[in-house]
Amino acid sequence: MAPHVRVTSVALIAALAACAGGSKEQPASSSNAAAPAAAPAAAPAAAPAAGAPGEQQYAVCQACHQATGMGLPGTFPPLAGSEYVNGTPEKHIAIVLHGLTGPVTVKGQTFNSLMAPLGATMSDADIAAAINYERSSWGNNGVHVTPEQVAAVRAKTASRTTPWTVADLNAMK
Repeated sequence: MAPHVRVTSVALIAALAACAGGSKEQPASSSNAAAPAAAPAAAPAAAPAAGAPGEQQYAVCQACHQATGMGLPGTFPPLAGSEYVNGTPEKHIAIVLHGLTGPVTVKGQTFNSLMAPLGATMSDADIAAAINYERSSWGNNGVHVTPEQVAAVRAKTASRTTPWTVADLNAMK
């Protein structure tokens, strides 16, 4: 198996394992508990062109954030229209490198789950490609990210051993 395929496979397994953890909030176990109301359906976002640059690398992210970039309601946040995807490149890169845990609000909805860190399993070029795919898909308009920017954030945050929290990201300089 080619090295890049093996790395992608390992990253996909890590992402799927993180997705399996789902939300940290547990529903009431009472049989009389009402089922939660379904979230209103979001308008479908513009789909990226098939074979778009970064689509292959995004496959790792797709397990949780879906091919549509809409995430899983109540569990994993959407990337389509996300403040993090369209915001500061350094924070977006940091999240992909080291993961994210705890409550995060995206598009006015709060999610409380764990995103697996992908920095150990993806190269700077692969992370840049996946991020650029996210930043240019589903109506997003984030600025382009280079592998050199990913390398710089990787070096700056190399001592980090835990996933980010929103408070950590907001304190990031």
